[in-house]
Amino acid sequence: MEKKNLDWANIGFAYRKTDMRYVSNYKNGAWDEGTLTADDQIVISECAGVLQYSQSCFEGLKAYTTEDGHIVTFRPDLNAQRMEDSAKRLEMPVFPKERFVDAVTQVVAANEAYVPPYGSGATLYIRPYMFGSSPVIGVKPADEYQFRILTTPVGPYFKGGAKPLTICVSDFDRAAPHGTGHIKAGLNYAMSLHAIMEAHRHGFDENMYLDPATRTKVEETGGANFLFVTRDNKVVTPKSDSILPSITRRSLVYVAKEYLGLEVEEREVLFDEVKEFAECGLCGTAAVISPVGKVVNHGQEILFPSGMEKMGPVTQKLYDTLTGIQMGHIKAPEGWIHVIK
Repeated sequence: MEKKNLDWANIGFAYRKTDMRYVSNYKNGAWDEGTLTADDQIVISECAGVLQYSQSCFEGLKAYTTEDGHIVTFRPDLNAQRMEDSAKRLEMPVFPKERFVDAVTQVVAANEAYVPPYGSGATLYIRPYMFGSSPVIGVKPADEYQFRILTTPVGPYFKGGAKPLTICVSDFDRAAPHGTGHIKAGLNYAMSLHAIMEAHRHGFDENMYLDPATRTKVEETGGANFLFVTRDNKVVTPKSDSILPSITRRSLVYVAKEYLGLEVEEREVLFDEVKEFAECGLCGTAAVISPVGKVVNHGQEILFPSGMEKMGPVTQKLYDTLTGIQMGHIKAPEGWIHVIK
């Protein structure tokens, strides 16, 4: 299929409507068979559960073209599992994992013309999401739901590419203890919007959230997990019940251990330790790894030895290895790469 005539290298990270999307409805206790549709409009009751009580969850993954010309996605089974976990926590029906992966396959294949060519630096972002669609006025779960997948071609998440970010320690909490921080619920991101806009207004790229109970431990940013590197090249990732289990972070941990032979620790990370690390990065689907050069805590600056010009050497190796696996340069572990065509 001929690709769309887009300026792939400069499309930015923004929504651009593609030709087809996937839709399945849950009614009378069961999901229908689902379908692809060209209609991008959603019509729901003014009293729908999603509008009244924010009953929604979502996922994010990418499709891209490998060096040998295949269109693939990365570990969609883990996105399916995480969405199942989110749905259960929000008292929503589970969309079966096998159907999730099949739906991703269908919608990417249907939008093949929007999958950026190899080497462009762009990808096709895939957004599965689910919401309560039937009317709800009492505080309770909806009776009917809609599962959808949209796609949109995107460039790098951060405009500056891999240039190290400056982040600030937020005065806000991202999630409550024993709350919903560990699932990908829309309400978590709504809560973070004021905090990120405040950070931007003060000249910062992102927030560092501390644990909501004691505010002494590093948690995550509004949309990515942290990854630190010690001065002796040990990889350290924060462990907490109130942060989202990032698929990218999980993959980087495996890469660090099995491909690069690095020691890895997944543990609680005290904020007081941050100044001792040599490198810092934010990891997630959108950016893979974005290096952090500086953390500012109410005027006190922590400048990592890796500096403000480029990724640190260990972070760069992790990035190069994982993207090499995704793009087909490096042999992937069994089951990591799902081939669309």
